[in-house]
Amino acid sequence: METYKKGNAESYELEVIPSGKEKHAYFLRECRTEGFSEQLDFLWMKKEKVKASVTFAISNEFEAVSLPKSPFGGFWIEESLTSSALEAFLKAVILELKRRRIVLIRVIQPPKVYEPKTDLINYLLFKEGFIQERILSHQFFVGKKKIKKLVQKEHAKYQKKAKDEGLTIQVGHIQNFSFLDQVRSWNQSRGYQIGFEDARIINQVSEFPDRYFLITFVKDKRAIAHSLCNTLLPESLYYFLSAIDPKSNLKNVGDLILFTLFQLAAELKVSFIDLGSSENEVGVNHNLMFFKSRFSNEISNKISWTLKL
Repeated sequence: METYKKGNAESYELEVIPSGKEKHAYFLRECRTEGFSEQLDFLWMKKEKVKASVTFAISNEFEAVSLPKSPFGGFWIEESLTSSALEAFLKAVILELKRRRIVLIRVIQPPKVYEPKTDLINYLLFKEGFIQERILSHQFFVGKKKIKKLVQKEHAKYQKKAKDEGLTIQVGHIQNFSFLDQVRSWNQSRGYQIGFEDARIINQVSEFPDRYFLITFVKDKRAIAHSLCNTLLPESLYYFLSAIDPKSNLKNVGDLILFTLFQLAAELKVSFIDLGSSENEVGVNHNLMFFKSRFSNEISNKISWTLKL
């Protein structure tokens, strides 16, 4: 542990510990990634309290990534912190990573809806020499009361749609992982890129079973749609993975999936729903973005940064 001082008023310590010793609201900070030799929490301490933090996975090629194969990683403000103290934290982290012979730092900073100080963090990352590598726009529905109100207003309409289509809707924690094969097959048949790894999902669900939920639509005793979601933060619900059987030929299934997601969010009493990004291999998927816009009231970007050391 080293001490960093700013004038006479502020005195902080940088503590670096193996990831997993400290529990995080964003649980993926505790999940290891294959191909990365260690995972470390960098904690900015003042009077034995964590003021800010970041988790890095360290690769065998001496790259520090926050976080690999996750929606995002990034810097988090745990308690009230001045901009100068936050800047000092960034500098201390960079110096410590240099000392550990790291050659490249990668940071995926979460959208502002997750971390309210993200705009300030992005500004200071830029000032520290980080290069903006990628931007993804996430669509959100924000507001616990607004989620509840929408569900109450639209419940009868969507219940009728499900009944007219002869659908049974199952919602709950994951009991087995056979649905992943169907998701892959259905999405491949539609020409979609497959961006998930079975083993990683299985490990995360096994370690954090209460954070994952599966929505399944059944018709004539056969699954015709799946949606996997999780609570990245206790107060959020993330629309992570979805697929519809292209042979089902049913109308409004996409709408029904999202409304069921809203019902689950209302039951969990979360503060916001993250509908994810809308991109394909060509660029912006405007059709998907328009579809999600009917279920969202906020847009916020996550930015991927790199810094060569």
